[in-house]
Amino acid sequence: MNDKQIFAALELSDQEVRLVTGEFFNTRFNIIKVERIPCSGLTYTEIVSEDAVVAAIKEAKENTKKRIGAEVKKVILGMPSYRFRKYSFKSTVDVEGMDGTVTVQDVRNAMNKAESMEIGKDLALIQTVCVRYTVNGISTRKIPLGERCKQLTVDIDLLCADRKLSYDIVGCVEKAGLEIMDIFLDVYAVGKEAALFEQAVDEQKIILKVERSATTLGLLRQGHLTAAKVINAGIGSLAAPLVETYGIKREMSVELLKYSARLNQEVCSTNPVHIWAAKNESGENETRTINEQQLVSCVQKNIEIWLDYLQKTCIPILQAGETAVIITGEGGETDGLDELLAKRLGVEVHTYIPETLGGRNAGLTAALGLFYAYKDRLAITGYTDCSLDMDAFETSVSYRDRKSETTNKEDTLTNKIKGLFEGKK
Repeated sequence: MNDKQIFAALELSDQEVRLVTGEFFNTRFNIIKVERIPCSGLTYTEIVSEDAVVAAIKEAKENTKKRIGAEVKKVILGMPSYRFRKYSFKSTVDVEGMDGTVTVQDVRNAMNKAESMEIGKDLALIQTVCVRYTVNGISTRKIPLGERCKQLTVDIDLLCADRKLSYDIVGCVEKAGLEIMDIFLDVYAVGKEAALFEQAVDEQKIILKVERSATTLGLLRQGHLTAAKVINAGIGSLAAPLVETYGIKREMSVELLKYSARLNQEVCSTNPVHIWAAKNESGENETRTINEQQLVSCVQKNIEIWLDYLQKTCIPILQAGETAVIITGEGGETDGLDELLAKRLGVEVHTYIPETLGGRNAGLTAALGLFYAYKDRLAITGYTDCSLDMDAFETSVSYRDRKSETTNKEDTLTNKIKGLFEGKK
């Protein structure tokens, strides 16, 4: 198993903790375990209850251990893009190798030089992204390893976010007993999972990561993450009228909006989509129902407000050039939301749902993107660590393999004996 790279990605959203364990093997990525633990201990702007967040992370970690037989010790962490800011820096360093060729250490030196840049006390440096390399007057997006030159110039983006929120989240992860292998912004991870950076070279890409209480808008332009903004309205905000008007529980109202409503239909079904028991004015239990048409009509006003705000926010971006919009996150599961937004913006809009087996849910897009973001940096960092207790994992897998082989042999022997008796008959 030495050729396997097994990592764990952790994303703390505003309604749940997502812990995904997966492996890279023979250039393919496979999901081993997905844990999604409800948690109301944080928003996309602050930690509301540190104890609740730590408890949810511990629960996700323990559930994973029970399932795969090994403890998660280290994670790749996704960070909310709250108060995002990008600093661009052109870092030039002398090539240090005795033979005058570019090495990974030269790239690291360029990154270290860029990271010494002052970013302000209110921001935290989340990641350093090498965008372009220049040697002998020739630019490339790939590391020019082995190229002979005297100097290497690297165009670097320093991606920053709110310092307090970032430090608080890191503190919660460490209190839950996990080490952090690397950190990436959530919208950056979405771009990696959906391969948007390559597409954004010729066409702007707007990422809408729609979660329970917030929508994060990220802008990719010319292969860079250039802007990000957290909007205080998400799928839970759109579904709120169902709670107020019909008394449906908050969690169920979100599920109904995602999976029982076709928002792009002018006329919807009048068949019931939800039945529940509630007390009437006399205090007696009664059965209530809601159909698709009532559901859509109830949330329509809030959806219009959300669309209006996005339209105003995106107009300056659309005027800058050809643009496409991608909706993902928990709200990416909502049917018809992309068509409504496309009509408002007048550009191509589609939802993104990962295709990886075991992770086909829009809410997991950022968590899965963390794996690819981390994998891409390994050529520079040179890290070799895995996230799991690999000795325990190998023992667990070996035991299951032996047990499976024994079961197969017993089944085969039993079938043979049965076959002998049946033949005599």
